[in-house]
Amino acid sequence: MKIVSACLAGIKCNWQGKAAPCKAVIDLVAAGAAVPVCPEQLGGLTTPREPAEQRNARVVTISGKDVADSFRRGAEEGLKVAQLLGCKEAILKARSPSCGVGKIYDGTFTKNIISGNGVFVQLLQQNGVKVISEEDVLDSVIEFPKKWYQNSVDCSWL
Repeated sequence: MKIVSACLAGIKCNWQGKAAPCKAVIDLVAAGAAVPVCPEQLGGLTTPREPAEQRNARVVTISGKDVADSFRRGAEEGLKVAQLLGCKEAILKARSPSCGVGKIYDGTFTKNIISGNGVFVQLLQQNGVKVISEEDVLDSVIEFPKKWYQNSVDCSWL
């Protein structure tokens, strides 16, 4: 069982109230091999909501509001879901302040990308969960039955 970003599963939960569907992730959920979660919603944030980015140890909205507590709370709740289901792998949304894997926006709201992990990713990795982004799905060492992704679209443009 895997944890996946709910927006990648086609759920309209991102900051704009939109989804970022990725066929490979949707197929995993449909097959019962993955569970979608949105840590930002689990942390009590609304949908839609102001865009947020990590800035040093904080998470701030474009208007300057510190929402780090909501991000941490959502990450903790998402980890509980992963632990309840025995998930050891996750596919999360690239560059998100919650779910970004290896690369996130820099907190200036200028689309500048820096090295780093989202709040949820950090917590999952600290608890032994292997995390990749949707951009890495087809190249991943995470094992997917071939039938689940052989007809999938490339999600890297999302």
